[in-house]
Formats: sequence, structure tokens, C-alpha cells
Amino acid sequence: MMSLDQIVNDFRQMDPNDPGDWPLIPKAVVLIVILALVVAAGWWLNWSDTQNQIEQAKGEELKLKDEWVGKKKQAVNLDAYKQQLDEMRLQFGALLKQLPNKSEMENLIIDINQAGRGRGLQFDLWKPGNESVKEFYAELPIQLSIAGSYHDLGRFVADVAKLPRIVTLTDLSLVPGKDSTTLKMDATAMTYRYLDDEEVSKQKRAKAANAPK
Repeated sequence: MMSLDQIVNDFRQMDPNDPGDWPLIPKAVVLIVILALVVAAGWWLNWSDTQNQIEQAKGEELKLKDEWVGKKKQAVNLDAYKQQLDEMRLQFGALLKQLPNKSEMENLIIDINQAGRGRGLQFDLWKPGNESVKEFYAELPIQLSIAGSYHDLGRFVADVAKLPRIVTLTDLSLVPGKDSTTLKMDATAMTYRYLDDEEVSKQKRAKAANAPK
């Protein structure tokens, strides 16, 4: 058997440029080390991929659990959701009744005009604009220019707010009138009406026709 000194001497005499002439023991040791490194590298890469797959599986598991919990809550609260939906439909119906239909719009416009004249206000401008049709209702803006005292203008705004139909006053501005006792108020009275069944069907057809295919 070779002594330790001989083995050490063999390693010292190894020529890096000529591995073929290396002594047997150093050659075997180097091969074993290379093999061990290859095996370790393969194991590490495989373990790393497996670890990533495990992490992805854990994330998917948490996502599925959250979805399951959410669906379970919806199933448990289904009756409550149905009750809320019924209440929302009732509220929507009540709000819809506050909107006039097409035939009632003329009366609403007359009511706004009479609310101003009833307070002794002078209408310098009364100009209905173009009707804008939405999904289930239509808007009709009316440009107003009214002259009167500060208190009468305030009472007119309050009277409009008390109308049984929904009317909003926007773009309000107050400037001095022709004399020191009057003010001029410019505003837009936005009136609303709900669409009849034929108009709703027309809107749905137009929306379907314009939808991307």
C-alpha cells in the first residue's frame, strides 16, 4: 500500500495541463469530486424547481380557499341578498315614480314657471335645451334667467325643491339687477322623465348594435 507521503507527493506532481498522466489516486479523487459536484448540482436544480412548484401550489390552494369561503358566504346569505334586491327594486320603483313620463313633462315645465311667477319673479330667459336620453331616463335642461329680490329668489328655489317631481338647479349665479332692490339669477333647471317601454327597447337595440363584436 502507498504511504501518505507518496499520495501527497502524487498530488504535488499533478500537471494541470496533462490530466492523462496523473497518478491513479489523484485521478480517482478528482473524478469522485467532479461526480459529487454534478450530482449535487442536479439535486439542487431539481429541488429548486420542486420548491417553486410547491410555493405555486400553496398560493393556488389559498386562492381556492378564499373563493370557496366567498361562495359559501354568498350561499349562506342568499336569502338576505334576495331580500335586499327586492328592497332595492321597491326603492327604484319609488324613485322612478318621481319622474314624469313624456306626457307629463309639459305640466312639470308649467309648474316650474308658475313657481317663479307665484313669487313675483320676472323671467328674462326661458330656453329649453336638447333632450339627452340615458339608459332608462331622459334629461331636459332649461336655461333660466330670473330677476327679483333676494328673498323671492330663495323662496323660488325652495318651491322648486318641493315639487313632487325631481328638478335640480345647477350653474347658479347671482348678479345685481337693474336696481338696488333686485338680483338677477342665471341657472339651469334640469328636469327628468322616465322612458316608456318602446323607448327602453329602442335604447337596448341601439346599445346592442353598437356593442363590439
